[in-house]
Amino acid sequence: MSIRILVAVLLAVPSPDGLSQSLSPDQALATGPAVLETGHADIGPRYRDGAWSIQIHDDATVPPVWRSPDDAVIRVRDAAAQAVPDDPAYAFLGAPAGTRVHVLPQTRQDGVVWLGWNTQDPGLLERAGRGVTMKLRGVRGPGQLTVFLQSGTLGAPQVLWSSRDAYPQALWVEKNTHTHANWVFGAPGVYLVALDVAAELADGSTETAGVTLRFAVGDAASADDARTAEIMLPAASPPPVPDDEFDLPLWWAGVAGMLLVAVLAGAGVRGAAVRRRAERARS
Repeated sequence: MSIRILVAVLLAVPSPDGLSQSLSPDQALATGPAVLETGHADIGPRYRDGAWSIQIHDDATVPPVWRSPDDAVIRVRDAAAQAVPDDPAYAFLGAPAGTRVHVLPQTRQDGVVWLGWNTQDPGLLERAGRGVTMKLRGVRGPGQLTVFLQSGTLGAPQVLWSSRDAYPQALWVEKNTHTHANWVFGAPGVYLVALDVAAELADGSTETAGVTLRFAVGDAASADDARTAEIMLPAASPPPVPDDEFDLPLWWAGVAGMLLVAVLAGAGVRGAAVRRRAERARS
């Protein structure tokens, strides 16, 4: 397959077919291990029975079901491997032109899982205000992960998340939205992707839930390893100190305290010497 064809596959515009959908409130939560490697799947926040969670909507089964990300491993088959285009516009992928990478494409492709996200759960539509914030908290894997959108072959790529950048990385999604993007994995192996999703509710409150997505990239990657692996999230950065407020660190406070003691002690010694000289003068 030529580079020109590969670029067309990677950058194709998502067709309206398959993106227009509505979800039934009666769809069940399936339990038990599952490997999603073909068909349509969406990451989505749910509000059900008073509980807020992030689940995976599996549309490949009949009827469709929701799954826990702890049970579901997303398999990225070798059939999804493509070459990085010879175009400087894709330097953000962090790999030389011609490098083979695994891509879950923005458009549906036979034999490859079609992964997106939706904010169409009926419970969410009822409770949410304007939408949700999806926040990338961290990525563990043998290569770089990049998620980007492309509006046609002439539009510039829009990077949504990249494991090369600092965390967290926030993405605003309006409610009743269904979106697909390109997921690019730089090397085969097990990937863990930590996400937080926060919903602004109609009553002004906010609900937040965290989730770890599990990927087995390449035919040789172990789904069992992906299911049992763990991720260490980067520590949150300390909040900045306001301009109108300055707090000394604890060790500076200790130094300041010792300096104060030394100054007072010095003053006491000098005061005693002055008193002795005054007494000798009087005598």
